Order: sequence, then structure tokens, then C-alpha cells
Amino acid sequence: MRHQTKKHTLSKAKDQRDALLRSLATELFVYGEIKTTMARAKALKPYAEDIITLAKRGDLHARRQAAKFIFDKETGKYMDLASGEVFDAPSADKKLAAETVLRKLFTIIGKKYSDRQGGYTRIFRLPPRRGDASEMALIQLV
Repeated sequence: MRHQTKKHTLSKAKDQRDALLRSLATELFVYGEIKTTMARAKALKPYAEDIITLAKRGDLHARRQAAKFIFDKETGKYMDLASGEVFDAPSADKKLAAETVLRKLFTIIGKKYSDRQGGYTRIFRLPPRRGDASEMALIQLV
């Protein structure tokens, strides 16, 4: 029996669906909000919230598990690992590391939601897309 196995399939094969959710989650953590279709936003919400829960734990095992679910790309900024401050350019007096999505997730986003018990994202409905009239949504970190 298939009790409690419902998931958003998005009319895609599993490998394609996993790649889509990985890229959507990565962009959500980079920009804080993304505009996508309603079906993709609803599928992304539990996926992203599970990753944020891992970031709240903050240990090495959680970091390695979260690395499986997002693309760890560089954002083009630099961050001080001790304080979590973000800079646009490297400076000579401070030791800065390149800001990646995983570092941002664990140093900034994980600490931001440390006292919150879930509900890290919200979905706003937008007007339909002009080309095919599909429902659009804005998903953002709270």
C-alpha cells in the first residue's frame, strides 16, 4: 500500500525533480526569495525547511547532509567566518573566505532561525504568467 507517500512529482522523473528542487533551494538561499510557479513553490517549501532545520543543528554531520541537497556555489561575496559579516570585496586587514551557499546557510540563515520552530518560508500568490497563464508564486524566507 502507498499510505502517506504523497509527494509533489511536478510531472518529472525523480532525477530531474531532484535537480530542479536542488537548484530552486540554492537560489532561495542565495537571494532570499524567488519567483516560480505555484506547484514548484509548494514542492520547494518542505524541501527548503528540512535543509534549514539541518542548518539550525549546525554540526559537521548536518553540514554534510545539507551539502547533498543544495549546490554549494560561490555567491561572489566574502564573509568573516567568526562574526558572519558579509563584505563585497576582500580586505587586507581581515581574513575573509569566499561566501558559498553552504556557509551562508549555516552561519547566517541557521542562526537567524535558531529560536523558531518551523515555518521558515512563506508563499505569496502572484498574477498568472502572461505566456501560458500558469499560477505564479513568490516564495521567500520569513
